[in-house]
Amino acid sequence: MASPLEDVLANEALLKDLVSVAKDAALIQGVLMRTKEEPNASEVVSYAPFTMFPSPVPRPLFEQAKQVQRDFNLLVDRISQDTEFLEQALASTIKVDDFTAQLFKIYRQVLQEGLSQPIVLGMNRSDYMLDNDKDGSTSLKQVEINTIAASFGGLASRTPTVHRDGLEVAVVYYRNGYMPQNYTEQRWEARLLMERSRAVKCPDISTHLAGTKKVQQELARPGVLERFFPDDQEAVVRIRATFTGLYTLDMCLAEHQGEEGDRTVAMAIADPDQFVLKPQREGGGNNIYGEDMCKVLHNVKESSERTAYILMDKIRPQPVKNVLLRRGAPLTLSTCLCELGMYGVYVRQGKEMVLNDCVGHLLRTKSTEHDDGGVAAGVAVLDNPLLC
Repeated sequence: MASPLEDVLANEALLKDLVSVAKDAALIQGVLMRTKEEPNASEVVSYAPFTMFPSPVPRPLFEQAKQVQRDFNLLVDRISQDTEFLEQALASTIKVDDFTAQLFKIYRQVLQEGLSQPIVLGMNRSDYMLDNDKDGSTSLKQVEINTIAASFGGLASRTPTVHRDGLEVAVVYYRNGYMPQNYTEQRWEARLLMERSRAVKCPDISTHLAGTKKVQQELARPGVLERFFPDDQEAVVRIRATFTGLYTLDMCLAEHQGEEGDRTVAMAIADPDQFVLKPQREGGGNNIYGEDMCKVLHNVKESSERTAYILMDKIRPQPVKNVLLRRGAPLTLSTCLCELGMYGVYVRQGKEMVLNDCVGHLLRTKSTEHDDGGVAAGVAVLDNPLLC
């Protein structure tokens, strides 16, 4: 039996009308982005890529992601205030990852000088995929939490307006991807100047460090979450329920006994399709999979350079069917994977948390032919959850 989407695709006239109206609706709502051909021309724009139809998301898992966001807000903020933890968690990473090392250098300098602004503003996005468990159930598993590359939130509230027009399409907000590899010495000096100022930074340097992949991996260790929630076991349970397997690649950790990193390397090389290799970067398009991962690990397995990465279990979401609307691309029914993001905002003044909330969501969808990459990278498109 043909699916409703296949029926629509089979009706050429209907499909043409739907696509035309969908694109107009996106443009009317301001769903615009600059083109690759003229990326610096404000007067040359196109609609941002999006799905023609919303993708199904189980309501209980959506609500779980929404509920746990406040816990993650508190966790990120508490990590940012724990100098000892950040020093320990990132000790090996800053020896081999120049970008994280530069951040940490600024962090140490502003700590020594004394923080100039008691108000902290955090705006982050926790990303998840819906993992198919071995018992046939589906669970919410965290991909990462973004404390700086938390883009596409600006127009999320407009999505229902477009959908109410009868076109089940998603609205997006485009912003250039965060590319730390383009940092120059002058830009590092500018970042230090910002941190020294009384401006409210978003994120400040310690919160930026709290969002690194290495910190994410350390949080998965037994007992670490309890450090930040000593009197709230329920929050620990909620957060830990979203974790998938996360493994260190450190050379030899005396405090954890044994060469844990060596075991991780061997495990990944033996079964590469079960894992993903993640560098200390945000913004999408950086992860390494399959044989490419094996090549990287073979090259660095005897070197401290491997500590610039972490290893994570590969999450396996249930594929869905959808039509991806992208400028110049043919209209086809694609097999897709979705990633759900929840936005969190918090404000702390001194020791008092004056705001802590979950303020919205984002669904991004990409074809199964792509392993990695976001909307700005030209791989994923903006989607909208159809709660079921």
